[in-house]
Amino acid sequence: MSYAELHRRSIEDPAGFWGPLAEELHWYKKWDRVLDESKAPFYRWFVGGKTNICYNAVDRHAFGKNRGKAAIIWESPELGKSRTITYYEFYREVNQLAAVFKKLGVKKGDRVIIYMPMVPEALTSMLACVRIGAVHAVVFGGFSVSSLAGRIDDATPTLIVTADAGSRKGIPVRLKEIVDQSLDEVKGNSVKHVLVLNRGLTPYEMKKDRDLDWEEEMTAQIGSVVEPEQLESTDPSYILYTSGTTGQPKGIVRDTGGYMVALHASMRQIYDVGEGDVYWSTSDIGWVVGHSYIVYAPLLAGIPTIVYEGRPDYPDPGIWWRIMEKYGVTCAFSAPTALRALRKFPEHWIKDRDLSSLRRFFTAGEPLDEPTYQWANDLLNVPIIDHYWQTESGWSMLANSVGIEDLPIKGGSPTKPAMGHNLFVADPDGNRLPKGEKGFLVESGPLAPGMLMTLWGDDERYVQSYWGYFKDKLLYLTGDYAIEDKDGYFWLLGRSDEVMNVSGHRLGTREIEEVISAHPAVAEVSVIGVRDELRGQSPLVVVVLKQHVAPADEDSVAEEMKQLVRDRIGPVATPHAIHFVSSLPKTRSGKIMRRIIRAVYQGDSIGDMSTIEDDATVEMVREAVDTLRGQL
Repeated sequence: MSYAELHRRSIEDPAGFWGPLAEELHWYKKWDRVLDESKAPFYRWFVGGKTNICYNAVDRHAFGKNRGKAAIIWESPELGKSRTITYYEFYREVNQLAAVFKKLGVKKGDRVIIYMPMVPEALTSMLACVRIGAVHAVVFGGFSVSSLAGRIDDATPTLIVTADAGSRKGIPVRLKEIVDQSLDEVKGNSVKHVLVLNRGLTPYEMKKDRDLDWEEEMTAQIGSVVEPEQLESTDPSYILYTSGTTGQPKGIVRDTGGYMVALHASMRQIYDVGEGDVYWSTSDIGWVVGHSYIVYAPLLAGIPTIVYEGRPDYPDPGIWWRIMEKYGVTCAFSAPTALRALRKFPEHWIKDRDLSSLRRFFTAGEPLDEPTYQWANDLLNVPIIDHYWQTESGWSMLANSVGIEDLPIKGGSPTKPAMGHNLFVADPDGNRLPKGEKGFLVESGPLAPGMLMTLWGDDERYVQSYWGYFKDKLLYLTGDYAIEDKDGYFWLLGRSDEVMNVSGHRLGTREIEEVISAHPAVAEVSVIGVRDELRGQSPLVVVVLKQHVAPADEDSVAEEMKQLVRDRIGPVATPHAIHFVSSLPKTRSGKIMRRIIRAVYQGDSIGDMSTIEDDATVEMVREAVDTLRGQL
């Protein structure tokens, strides 16, 4: 079947489409209904079914043909270490840790916060949670004290799993110390125990009767077997916090069955991988990409997943490509911002490596600009495929589903809706716009399996945040601004709250970024709407130039950029100012700190540094502010 035929079926007959895919996995009890939409927008998948993600991701392979095959490949340039764990070895370790959790009194429905670096033990912790029915809340290893405390307050965990430290370019990030300080801040302390992995990176204190040593506890449970909990498909599997516009993080709640089926299907439909493949998502387990495509989806598919502790340019800009060569990576998944960061270095870092195993390179997290797409496409000589999704979606909403039909690639477009996603571009009243017109990217229900069920402890906020924008229509608001072209391809123009109103004209920040990125001197660019007394808002352009560009050339380059914008968009989009910086301030997940840039440029109060950039540490925000104040 073609993409168009299958997508239509997934929308018109969701039960007929998803039911057979679910049957490829193990269920203790088959579902009564594939989809229940009687309480929309609270959609429920595989209602009445009982399963366990850990069984399907671990046991199913540990006692099958993949028993001795690699499940996890860990590479840490930070420490100069690596480790490979087979599916059976992983099964043993997950059972040991599940036994530790049960000994500590953790039971079905309890929350466990995992505040860990990128180490195999973090994955073991996640799988041990879902094995016993505990709800994990992974917090990015590097969040500030206040950010972690806020999540502890909201999730009320009984257990925290952490390590002495992570490492960032050789500098320890003292995780255990941050946990201790966070627990001193929380309003009502529900935490009974803190389990600590000692990596020997930094000294730390152990609190009597609360803190426990990972090695000691695991050693005491060698040989333990914990039967997987038979969970309802609609039971929560995890909470993942994302930033909210109010400064209060939103706890995205994921189900069990729908998420499992969607991820399993996506590995074939979207990534076209299976037996014999080696998969590497360069993300962090603290983000949704890491949850889905470092941990669960590759393990469900029974293929090796690479877990990477480090930066894309440390100890040098060739580290990623050496790892791909070493393990014969066939499918890679990263963020455009990482490619743009690597683009400013000489090409020999890539050309010197044997990347013949690589078949496709996927990107997500932000729109992939045309110049970066072309650079990567020419240098890697494999399809560079952009796709679009959110923390809320759990997997792709827009994708080139190459496992179904390899559609022509349009550089900069994430192509078309993934299976089960009914997306379109709407005007402010929720009416479908003609192709070629800019508007809000929305989705009509039912939501595809794997998408958020609700917000933790706040159904009302879930409805208001995602379904309350349009008065008379029940539509899911993605928060992004987009265009659908004549061929049905979607183009993202930036967050709808980043759309500028310049003299009455609505301009997406990405439209201008695309144009400026085409200039041969540009390595990276960010466009932010700033206050303008005359025009309401104007574009501020912040640029990182390629290494070969001399400072003396900056004025002429700036004028050329302005002329490009005038020629390709129009005079109304002419930048208010163009500033050249040594690097763009980013969070650990690679997101550009737009709010920080805007606040520094406009002279606004930075506010509470722990929440102004939800996925950055306080130190990163402070460093960004200090650096920008000297450059803007």
